[in-house]
Amino acid sequence: MTTFALDPKLEADTLEITTLPLCVARLMNDRRFPWVILVPARPKVSEIIDLEAADRARLIEEVAFVSSVMRDLFRPTKLNVGALGNVVAQLHLHVVARFTSDDAWPGPVWGTAPEPYRPDEVERKLAPLRYFLDGGA
Repeated sequence: MTTFALDPKLEADTLEITTLPLCVARLMNDRRFPWVILVPARPKVSEIIDLEAADRARLIEEVAFVSSVMRDLFRPTKLNVGALGNVVAQLHLHVVARFTSDDAWPGPVWGTAPEPYRPDEVERKLAPLRYFLDGGA
C-alpha cells in the first residue's frame, strides 16, 4: 500500500499550519499574500477527479472552510481558489486572499519570486490560522 507523502517542492515552499480531515493545510512562504495550500492526504493523486466521491465532497467543504477563515481573518477584496498543478503534479489547491493594494493585483500571484516571511513574522501569521483552522471559536 502506498502512503501519502508531501511533494518536496510543496514542503520547501510552504509552512505547516495544521491537518484537516482530508487535507494538510500549509501557508505559502510569501509574505506578500495570505495564501493557504490545501493538499489532500491521499497518495498518487494529481487531479480532483482522481479522488473518491466522498473525498471530492470533503475537499470542497475544506476549501469553503479555509476560505471562510481567511475572509474573516484578512478581510480581502477577493478570494482566489485554484488547482493548477503545472509545476507540482500532486493535487493541491491554492486559497489566496487578494487585495486591490497587493503587489500582483489584478494579475495572478504566481510567476514571481516570493518574499519569504521574516523569522519574526512566521508565528504571527501561523498562530491565528492554526487557531481557527483547528476549530477555535
